[in-house]
Amino acid sequence: MKFNYQTRTEDGKIQSGIIEASSKEAALSILQKNKFYVTYLEESKVPFYAKKIAFGRGISTREVVLFSRQIAMMFNSKITLIESLRILSDQTKNIAFKENILNISETVEGGVSFSEALSSYPKVFPLFYVAMVKAGEASGKLSESLSYLADHLEREYGLASKVKGALLYPSLVLFSSVGIINLMIHMVIPQLETVLVESGAVIPPLTANVLAISGVLKDYGFFVSLGFAILFLLAFQYNKTKKGKAFFDKIFIRIPVIGPFLKTMYLSRLAENLSTLISGGLMITSALELSANTIGNAAYQEAVLLVRDEVRKGVPISSILSLYPEIFSPIFIQMTLVGEKTGSLDSSLMQIATFYQAEVERGITNILSILEPALILTLGVVVAGLIFSVLMPLYETMAI
Repeated sequence: MKFNYQTRTEDGKIQSGIIEASSKEAALSILQKNKFYVTYLEESKVPFYAKKIAFGRGISTREVVLFSRQIAMMFNSKITLIESLRILSDQTKNIAFKENILNISETVEGGVSFSEALSSYPKVFPLFYVAMVKAGEASGKLSESLSYLADHLEREYGLASKVKGALLYPSLVLFSSVGIINLMIHMVIPQLETVLVESGAVIPPLTANVLAISGVLKDYGFFVSLGFAILFLLAFQYNKTKKGKAFFDKIFIRIPVIGPFLKTMYLSRLAENLSTLISGGLMITSALELSANTIGNAAYQEAVLLVRDEVRKGVPISSILSLYPEIFSPIFIQMTLVGEKTGSLDSSLMQIATFYQAEVERGITNILSILEPALILTLGVVVAGLIFSVLMPLYETMAI
């Protein structure tokens, strides 16, 4: 935001101009910090045709990772935080992110802490990020905290990219399958039905059922699709509620093949989040609370919050985890116990995270090795079954 200002200096000289800040209060603070007596300060109205439009582009995880890595490197090189933020703002191509960084730099220049400035943008810098920065500020190790964050975000981004990349081919096969079946229902089967009727062949029950289902889908396919879309939307909206999310989260981790994979992914995320936060200087109870809110599954969140409450009473983490054998594996509990006994909980948790990340990657490979041929085989069986059920009476007629 830009503000028109008029000030008076200590020797009585009047100055005016434009200052850029995240808010009116931040602009006032910057001017007063420079020993100006402010007599006028109002937001500068920019004509709509002069405003820059970002066309809805968001801020990606990759951009936040790069921002964290670069600002840690510059801060470690004795470049001031404000100057580092301005440099990053100048070189950032994403307009929305550029404005955010610029506003953060101005807010920090106005006397606000870096963590507090970041907290104004929760969609870009979540609670986990802000807490790490705050811990770094309190311990005087901001550069190290930012480096921990960059490493953590890079691992999270890498894992998410692998999962998305792995799902691309099965999604394409599934989409193609729906298209092929839809094409058969609307074009191939009606023509075969015409030939079948004209030939006067006796229609067996299987063929009659296939033709009936095909006719219903052809005539009422729109309404069937609309019904599924409404059900999906209702489920999606229900999943947004606390009760709904807890319901679906508990179901997903019980699904064969997918459930064990999800558990491994959640354990990897929990171990790495806890290790990163503890290494950054946060108290274990605070680290547990933040990790619970970022793990992404209601069952694990409930368990970790209970662990936090018991740790406040002096109960070891491992003893509480053992109460949930269905979601915490024996190796996770044992490594946590070793970390508590040796006073190296953060390093033990990072070893767990590394182990489970490798397991997640192997899990993706295993699931794909089953899913891809299964989808192709299912598509082949469905298409062959549809054609065979319609052509079978013709072959029987020709045989007679």
